[in-house]
Amino acid sequence: MKTKLILVLLLTSNLSQAQIFEKKAMSVQVGYGLSTPFYSDEEIVNDGFFLQGEYVLIISSWVEIRPYAGLIVTSSNGKDLNGNPTDEKAETKAFIIGGKARLILPIPYVAPYVEFGLGSSIGKFETFTAYTDVKKSGVLYHIPISVGLKLGQKKVIDLGFSYIFQPTVEQFSGAFALGITIPLKS
Repeated sequence: MKTKLILVLLLTSNLSQAQIFEKKAMSVQVGYGLSTPFYSDEEIVNDGFFLQGEYVLIISSWVEIRPYAGLIVTSSNGKDLNGNPTDEKAETKAFIIGGKARLILPIPYVAPYVEFGLGSSIGKFETFTAYTDVKKSGVLYHIPISVGLKLGQKKVIDLGFSYIFQPTVEQFSGAFALGITIPLKS
């Protein structure tokens, strides 16, 4: 018991100053939300709103860890992409939370990136097509994948496509989003 207590005290004390993260920041992204079914004969894309906040843990100029929370709301207007009436839809009204890793190619002024991770969607989902009829509410897992560019000398502007694959309801949601990163002082 005594050795366990000493071990816990050593691991949680301020004696160790080594940190894996170079810097920390906050990021906010807002965008045009979209959702579409995995399988459909028609070209269905429902639109809405996307908002996401991230706590950015910068490991190096190549790698960032990004815990996130956000909101995506999309709804059907009863038409396909060609303006034809349809009953098919992929609607999402969800709070999202999870974590992602971002891999960056550190090029000055324009740095392309790709992100991947795992998260949860909490809300209401509906996918209706000729192949799928799913209505679910509650907590579902999702897989976030994003591609984009970090722009500017300090790379604080973010322009990208964020996708959330939701296999349980056979749809994916996403956004064309614009973001800003605010560095935090250590």
